[in-house]
Amino acid sequence: MEDNKKTYYISLGSGEISQSKTSSTWDYEIQANDEEIVQLREYFDQNFSNDWQGFFRAHVPYVEYHHDPTNDAYDETLLKVYKMIYELGNEETKEHIKTQGIISSLSHETK
Repeated sequence: MEDNKKTYYISLGSGEISQSKTSSTWDYEIQANDEEIVQLREYFDQNFSNDWQGFFRAHVPYVEYHHDPTNDAYDETLLKVYKMIYELGNEETKEHIKTQGIISSLSHETK
């Protein structure tokens, strides 16, 4: 496995992964190798697809959000994104994710 880590800046809302700190706004700073970035990109792409499926489902009024597998898939993938960002993130990134309470199962890893 390649271990050449580089600094990346992640914008969660847009799914943007950049090596430039100043080219756009970003939410999280991480250190990752090429394979890890490919995996993170795949997660963002999955959620982009799930988001479109959710958009089309939203036009079917009798399907509720909590009974929609597309929304479940989106939520599960989003948790994978947060977990990966947490694992690859600097201390500020980890602290920010911890304070959001999204990944409570990682609290034991913060010591």
